[in-house]
Parts: sequence; structure tokens; C-alpha cells
Amino acid sequence: MEKRMVNPKFLVITGMIFAGAVLRLLPHYPNFTPIAAMALFGGAYFTNKKLSFVVPFAAMILSDLILGFHSTMWAVYLSFALIVVIGFSLREKRKVSNIFLASVSSSVLFFAITNFAVWLSGSMYPMTIAGLAECFTAAIPFFSHTALGDLFYVGVFFGAFEFARMKFPVLAQTNA
Repeated sequence: MEKRMVNPKFLVITGMIFAGAVLRLLPHYPNFTPIAAMALFGGAYFTNKKLSFVVPFAAMILSDLILGFHSTMWAVYLSFALIVVIGFSLREKRKVSNIFLASVSSSVLFFAITNFAVWLSGSMYPMTIAGLAECFTAAIPFFSHTALGDLFYVGVFFGAFEFARMKFPVLAQTNA
């Protein structure tokens, strides 16, 4: 018998990811957003790898249609995809320490890729090693906002879902 794709677990996970996308649209401290949480959570909880990418990417694209796109969006989406893959590593090992490490790793990955893309664009920094160093140095204050936002939202997403699984056993029994 074919498993239903649309079940309570699927709806809750999808709803949480789309709620994260809505939070991106509200006023927030710079870089304190649920971007990494959306990707990490999707990678960790969707049992279908295709859905792990499709649902978070759909939410991200919809919010970006409102927020707007920029020339280094490719780096944001590359980082996002790699964070989904990091989420795969949490599927069988959702311990607080592993989730914390995955969140910090996601922050570092996002910082490295997106700031390298800013440097690579050549529009703000010289295309030299010194220019690359300047780019990364200038981005350090944003990294702290990103890392704190990631830790906060990853904690909210994973904590809320685990709490919901305890209260509603159907979320623990079905696949998404």
C-alpha cells in the first residue's frame, strides 16, 4: 500500500517551514532570521529527501519574491541546499549536542559561502587576498547575528516539533 504524503507530520513540518518564511518578512535584527533553521529542520525531519529540498526551497523562494533578489542569491541558495544536507545527518541522531553543532556549522557555512560570493562579485572589495580578508572582516558583526539567530530558530523549530511529538503521538508514527 502506498504511504500518504500528506499526513499530519507532513503538514506540521511544512507549516513550520512556511511560518519561518513568513518570519523573514517581519521586521527583525539584521541577519537574525530562520533561514538555516528552515533548511536544517527540513533535512532532519522529512523522510523523503526530495521533500527535504522542495518544501524549504519553495518557502524560501516565495519569501524572496517579496523581499527581492540580489546578484549573490546563488550563494544563499547553495548554502541553503548544503544546510539541508547537514540536516540529513540529524535524522537518526537528534540530540541537543548534534543539533547545536549542526546549527553552528550551518552558520559558518553560510557565512563563508555568502561572503566569498560578495568578494567574488568584485563590486565591493578588491579581487585580492587582502580584499577577501577585508570582506570577511567586515562581515564578522553579521556573523554573530546570523549564528545567534540560527541557534534561536533551530532551538524553536526542533524544540517545538519534539514537544508536539510528545503531545500528539501521530506525529511520531507517520513519515513525512
